[in-house]
Amino acid sequence: MAPLKLTTAAEFKALVDRFDTFLFDCDGVIWRGSSIVDHVSETLDMLRRLGKRLIFVTNNSAKSRRDYVAKFASLGIQASEEEIFSSAYATAVYLHDVAKFDTSKHAYVIGGSGIRHELEAVGISAIGHDDTRAVSLATLNEIEPDPRIGAVVCGIDYEISYRKLATAHVNLTENPDCMFIATNDDRTLPGGKHMYPGSGSLLSVLLSSTQRTPLVMGKPNPPMLECVIQKFHLDPARTCMVGDRLDTDIL
Repeated sequence: MAPLKLTTAAEFKALVDRFDTFLFDCDGVIWRGSSIVDHVSETLDMLRRLGKRLIFVTNNSAKSRRDYVAKFASLGIQASEEEIFSSAYATAVYLHDVAKFDTSKHAYVIGGSGIRHELEAVGISAIGHDDTRAVSLATLNEIEPDPRIGAVVCGIDYEISYRKLATAHVNLTENPDCMFIATNDDRTLPGGKHMYPGSGSLLSVLLSSTQRTPLVMGKPNPPMLECVIQKFHLDPARTCMVGDRLDTDIL
C-alpha cells in the first residue's frame, strides 16, 4: 500500500477526526537533543483543544517519567507524568506486575538514573548503574557472578564501561535464572545535529558474548505497546502513532 500524502486542510481534518488518541515518540519528533521541533507546541495545543488524548511514548530510558515532565516544561510543553510512557517505566511495570520479580534480589542496570528511579518506584533494587571503577586484564577476576542478581537490564548508558559489560556477561552466562531485559534495541539515537549509537548498539555486545536473547520492552515490540493499551484502555483502531522511524515506531 502506497503511503498517503495529505495536501489539503480537509484531508488533515479527516485524519485527525479518525482518531481519539495520539501516541507521540519524543526523540526526533518532539525534540532533537535539547531543542524543540518546529511547530510541535502549536500542534499539541490544537489536538488538546479538539479533545484528543495525548500519550508520549519514548524508548529513551535515560530519564524517569518525572524527569521527562521537567524536560517537557523546559521546552514550554504541558505534559503530566501520567501521559508519559517510557521504556524504563515499561521495564519496571513488566518486572513487577508480569514477571513477579523477587524483590529480595537486585536488577543489575546498564543504563542511567531513569531506569533506577522507575525500578525503585516499584520496590526493585537497582545496582551497577553508577559503577565507574576501572578494570584491567589483571583485575578481571574481581568480577564474579552474584546470586543476588535476578535480572540484567540494559538501556542507554552514556558512561558505558568494560566493567559493566563484563559484570552483565558473567551473570547472564553463569546464572541461568538471571533474566535478560533490554529497555529497547534502537540502533541509533538522535541527538541534535547528528545520529549517535543507541541502546541496541550497546546491547549488541552482550548479544554476541552471551548468545542470549533479551526480552525487548521498547516499541515497536509487543511488551511496551501492550502495556500502553492496557493502562489507557485504548482502541488500536482509534489510535494514531506519530514517529520518525518505521523500524522503532511503527512496524
